[in-house]
Amino acid sequence: MGLLNLLLKDPLGFIIIAIPLLYSIIFHELAHGWVAYQMGDTTAKSQGRLSLNPRKHLDPMGTMMLFLFGFGWAKPVPVNLTQLRDRRMGMILVSAAGIITNMLLAFCALFLYRLLPLSSSSIAAQLLHYFARINIILAAFNLIPLPPLDGSKILMGFAPPSVRNFLFRFERYGFFIIIALLYLGLLEPVIRFFEWMILSIIKLLLS
Repeated sequence: MGLLNLLLKDPLGFIIIAIPLLYSIIFHELAHGWVAYQMGDTTAKSQGRLSLNPRKHLDPMGTMMLFLFGFGWAKPVPVNLTQLRDRRMGMILVSAAGIITNMLLAFCALFLYRLLPLSSSSIAAQLLHYFARINIILAAFNLIPLPPLDGSKILMGFAPPSVRNFLFRFERYGFFIIIALLYLGLLEPVIRFFEWMILSIIKLLLS
């Protein structure tokens, strides 16, 4: 179900889901740009993308898809690999930054949910629940090693040149392949596996 249907049927539910979703995506993209900046690439900084302002990150088509179909995207933060001090390690760290950030946000949300004396039906408890859930899903989805997802770029950083070149050439078709696999439900087992893995790590840290 897209966010538009949710807005029409349950405006409060829309707010409870839309705000955590929006800022989970923003923090994910911001992490890419911040790590790239720390490693010498000023591209995101010069384009004003190291910001929490949603207007800097929202993609019109990605936002429309999110409202209509429940699946969307933000504008990718630009990264110039040639400016990174260590191109190979930079690719790994910049790509992993968004995933790690989503995992940390999920951990913080679940930690607060456990720490604070909140009723499970309260708005604050629901916000924390959805914030954790959304960040786990984002991290799990981006771990999939298919271009242009972050998992493929992490793989590129460790792979030999022949595999990297193949993945670079494959990237132009990756988005359409991912949409097709999602539509067919073939990515669901992979996403669930990564969700289980991430949640297991978070539970271990919270224990």
